[in-house]
Amino acid sequence: MNLHALRLFHMIATTGSVTRSSERLLISQPAITAQIKKFEKELDLTLFEPEGRGIRLTDAGAELAVLAKRLFSVEQQIEQFVQDYRNGTNGSIRLAATYLPAHYLIPTWIAKFKQHFDRVEMMITTTNSSDALQQLLNVDVDIAIYGGLPESYPETIQTDELFQDQLWFVVSPQHRFANQHISLRDMMTEPFVMREVGSSTRERLLSLCRTYNLPSPTISLQFNGLQEAIQAVIAGYGANFVSSLVVREYVERGELSRVYVEGIQLENTIAICTRKNETLPASVRNFIQMIRQNPWRC
Repeated sequence: MNLHALRLFHMIATTGSVTRSSERLLISQPAITAQIKKFEKELDLTLFEPEGRGIRLTDAGAELAVLAKRLFSVEQQIEQFVQDYRNGTNGSIRLAATYLPAHYLIPTWIAKFKQHFDRVEMMITTTNSSDALQQLLNVDVDIAIYGGLPESYPETIQTDELFQDQLWFVVSPQHRFANQHISLRDMMTEPFVMREVGSSTRERLLSLCRTYNLPSPTISLQFNGLQEAIQAVIAGYGANFVSSLVVREYVERGELSRVYVEGIQLENTIAICTRKNETLPASVRNFIQMIRQNPWRC
């Protein structure tokens, strides 16, 4: 079927006039008439018949006009979809995040993003650092947001640092080390409540012991969630090594206390990771740009 001719037919059926169609399409009336006659011959159907000084649709023409209207309406929807997808106002974002940004940063980021890009679908997986990196490598997600970058990662991964916060040792206020200045060796004699294997802060703690040639601490309680580990320490058991972003309010309210370990001041990097040399969808680029503008208060 000649779609150009069908488009001419649709215009005439919509306007009810060859003259008005000619004016809108900037095509001469004889040219339009000739193409419609050729189209009728191709279909072996009469689409228009004379009516006074004008024309009207035949029964076949009226039914074809309904179908043509649907077709070109869908065409407009496709054009709008493509434009929206290019602009990032439509589409999807697949995101893997470690527990720190997933619980303390991303909800606020998404709330602001959705105010401007409500039609963008977002799929968020909360996991540990190791699994987030693997999902990114496997192309299961578009971006990964880390609270604590791994010590090493493949060259195919691009990291964009947003900001840094501190890593703190914390205990309950009743603990003998609460608000005390002690050595790292003494700190490592305490039982620790930590996240599962693959957690970046757990790996940082073990790396710290290796750096100072100290035995690894006893991790006597292990949770798959960050909040569970913190609540156990608040309840009075052991110590935790955690981002200040997570526990600052607990410390300010007196539910947790810091332990000041002499000579140890470690920072935790919050970063966006993507695959190098890969063009991101516009929706993902818009999300990253919004975060970069003000990562603390998006």
